[in-house]
Amino acid sequence: MIQRKVQGLIQKLLKEYPAVSLIGPRQSGKTTLAKKLGRKYYDLEQTEERLRLDLTWDETIRSRQMLVLDEAQAWPELFPRLRAAIDADRSRKGRFLLLGSVSPVLMKQVSESLAGRMALCELTPFILPEMGTRRADDLWLRGGYPDGGILSAGHYPVWQTNYLALLAQRDLPTWGLPSKPALTERFFRMLAASHGNLFNASQLGQSLGVSYHTIQSYLDFLQNTFLIRRLPPYHAHVGKRLLKSPKIYWRDSGLLHALLGVQDRETLWLQPWVGQSWEGWVIEQILATLQALGRHHEASFFRTSDGLEADLILQMGKHMLVVEIKLSTQPNPHDFDRLEKVAQLTGATQIVLICRTAKTIFTERRISTNLTGFLEHLET
Repeated sequence: MIQRKVQGLIQKLLKEYPAVSLIGPRQSGKTTLAKKLGRKYYDLEQTEERLRLDLTWDETIRSRQMLVLDEAQAWPELFPRLRAAIDADRSRKGRFLLLGSVSPVLMKQVSESLAGRMALCELTPFILPEMGTRRADDLWLRGGYPDGGILSAGHYPVWQTNYLALLAQRDLPTWGLPSKPALTERFFRMLAASHGNLFNASQLGQSLGVSYHTIQSYLDFLQNTFLIRRLPPYHAHVGKRLLKSPKIYWRDSGLLHALLGVQDRETLWLQPWVGQSWEGWVIEQILATLQALGRHHEASFFRTSDGLEADLILQMGKHMLVVEIKLSTQPNPHDFDRLEKVAQLTGATQIVLICRTAKTIFTERRISTNLTGFLEHLET
């Protein structure tokens, strides 16, 4: 079994809180990981499982074993019971591990019923530190969903196509997205074509025949369900006019590539948008790794109206990193000159160039490395 990077963080939080909620997209591996951490398991999407837990509730919560409650959002009546059980003995830690398939309903219940009693933790599909450098291009092409092809190549891209269709037709409407499945699937494809670009809600709304505000609400929903990452622009005063629109990325590259009709690595390399695909994949690997490590961070991109830009600004405590991502094997000194200008405007402590180089060069101010080298740097 592949060791999940977030496991250490979950175990740490279970020692500090009565309950931990592990959230993330369907089929990202939550159930497999949870069963590894606790044996007393209930799937609350199943009516018979809810009944079994209901009838044995008093006995079950007295058990010293951790209770794993899968698809917790399917049983809203659970949350007041959890609150009462936790409040009856606040000193006991690690009693409940809740799993949720990205439902906004779950987040609402947590915030209303279990504030201060539960820690939130996110499980993404597989990331590079879990799969290893040799699988990097496979992970980029097919994405990180365990059943989506990273473990069995033949599953891609049929698995992704079926996954997105089920989301549009069943899960997203159930969770509250007020959109017909056909419109949702068109929205998926348009967001794929916009991957790595500035978000233009008005333009997308005109294409879909809906309002600017409707597009904004749909994007909010897809971001809350961990399908889309909306990267905000850097907003501090720097003496130059900064762009205000966010950039959007599909969080899983396999879903992106399936939507854009990419079947294999050779086809991917020929696409005019291949650089944007790699940029989004690298950003997701960085941010997902930090999330799994429990490292607090703020992420944005930098772009001025006169064209000065950086792909990623990472703020981690006192440290700010300006990061440029290039789909090339040779770092370019001119990129560092441009990044230095961004660093001077933002007050960044380090500038980083990530490309596909085999060599890693670290100085106190500058880093030139590949993605693996940078992720290892973040861990240390």
